[in-house]
Amino acid sequence: MMNFIKNFRKDEDGAVTVDWVVLTAAVVGLAIAAYGSIQNGATTLTNNTSSFLGVQEVGNIGGAGGGEEEPVDPAPGG
Repeated sequence: MMNFIKNFRKDEDGAVTVDWVVLTAAVVGLAIAAYGSIQNGATTLTNNTSSFLGVQEVGNIGGAGGGEEEPVDPAPGG
């Protein structure tokens, strides 16, 4: 029994496992924080783009459906 306790105290496998678990948890935590930041930025960008495009008007440049524009004089004042 005494030999088992001495070997258990010298064995570092458990400590290495704990190190890996803590390191993995830190990486997962950072990934979650980064995901939240990216998601908020993407949502803001999408809303801004939607607002911008929502007020734009689509013109008809010489196509079917009437609405043809007047030709522009290439030499103004002439």
